[in-house]
Amino acid sequence: MDHLILVGACYVDTVMRQGDLPLPSLPGWLTSFLEASRLTNRTSVPHFPEEDSKLRATSLRIRRGGNCPNTIEVLQQLLAGNPSMSCPSTSLRIHLVSPLPERQSQATAQIIASLDASRTKGEMPAIDFDHCLFREGHQLPASSYILRSEATGSRTIVNHNDLPEMTAQEFLRVAEVFRGRGRTWWHFEGRIPETTVECIRLLRQVLDDVTVSVEVEKPGRPGLRELAAEAEVVFYSKSWAEVRHPPAADGGRGRC
Repeated sequence: MDHLILVGACYVDTVMRQGDLPLPSLPGWLTSFLEASRLTNRTSVPHFPEEDSKLRATSLRIRRGGNCPNTIEVLQQLLAGNPSMSCPSTSLRIHLVSPLPERQSQATAQIIASLDASRTKGEMPAIDFDHCLFREGHQLPASSYILRSEATGSRTIVNHNDLPEMTAQEFLRVAEVFRGRGRTWWHFEGRIPETTVECIRLLRQVLDDVTVSVEVEKPGRPGLRELAAEAEVVFYSKSWAEVRHPPAADGGRGRC
């Protein structure tokens, strides 16, 4: 395989947890980062707050999120931890295709720096961001605010995403860049199945030697069965398996 291309959304998580100590003052760099980026915020609280109330969380950390960027980081760790699996940097190129704020924004710089910092210099191939969709006029990435109740274990998520999603025609322009560039593996996040199915079909029209993998997560999301049928490799989530693939009465397994 010459190229691994991962197609999906990118976030940064701000993780806050409830504990025994009062909430510390945030360092200046962190305050500036949060004000400028408004990224994904994951908060643990003692219980779900009442409307128009104030509740304290007591620790905080920031991390980049998004299935495809996280997959890239896991691959980097696996290859760095097992020299026998590592490939020379000239034999494999890893590419991210994701809608991001404009190229010069602080949020985009943070996302790119986080993936560059996670690889072992000189041992892992550099990540190519040139095929990301940099949205002019947008400074902020997709945002998620997640409240996790310590009392019940529930998670309440509030999302906001002002970035235009990738279209099939935008993806087609990316796919055409890889004509004549060797074997490619394309991995898709299954967030918008109808668009992803169209992208995969266009991909197969443009390139011959391709392998396609997809992620199938939310059991209630329409179109995921059709999406899975388009791929050579499918990664199913635990929740999908529990809902769609329950134990049968005879001890066997049902069908996905």
